[in-house]
Amino acid sequence: MVLKLHGSGQSTCTRRVGALLREKKIPFELVVVDMMKGEHKSPAYLEKQPFGQIPYIDDDGFILYESRAICRYLDDKYPTNGPKLIPTDPKKKALFEQAASVELNNFDPYAHDAVAEVVFKPYLGQTPDQEVFKKHIANLEKNLAAYEKILSKQKYVAGDEFTLADLFHLPYGYLVAAAGSQALYDKSRPNVVRWWTDITSRDSWVAVKDGVVESNA
Repeated sequence: MVLKLHGSGQSTCTRRVGALLREKKIPFELVVVDMMKGEHKSPAYLEKQPFGQIPYIDDDGFILYESRAICRYLDDKYPTNGPKLIPTDPKKKALFEQAASVELNNFDPYAHDAVAEVVFKPYLGQTPDQEVFKKHIANLEKNLAAYEKILSKQKYVAGDEFTLADLFHLPYGYLVAAAGSQALYDKSRPNVVRWWTDITSRDSWVAVKDGVVESNA
């Protein structure tokens, strides 16, 4: 039975899972959830995802939500499909978990809030505040200074191999640029620019950056 990805092709977290599915060449069916109609808050949906968020997967009856957890699960289940994106060596895996934690705590909150201010607010009929946006970008750039130090010593955030820790950055980082910030392309941080150009050029991200569509791999 083909894996089913329940979500919206345009959502950030659905794109995170979509990038992983493309990277690993895993066939999947996209089951579109219409958030404008409130389908993610319906009783049937809440049975599968009690928080009413997207996406979740149905893997032959196994239900899993939270995009990062889904990515970890699929990399474990399909270790020989495409590259292995979570290292197995204990030290390399520890560095991966360190980098994944950095993304979750030092990148995502600021990128998310910046994007929410100028991209999501208008979508919801609200007025964005450019000063709030600038504050979030300033906080993000403080942390990108630390990224610059890390990436001056290695190719990717967890070492010299591409991992899920890199992939996790893609959806909100992409929208930071779309929101009007050049934080990830600032030439004063050349290693960040190199890294960001590298990971956003991967075929898996190019395939989903503007929206996820199902794939027979």
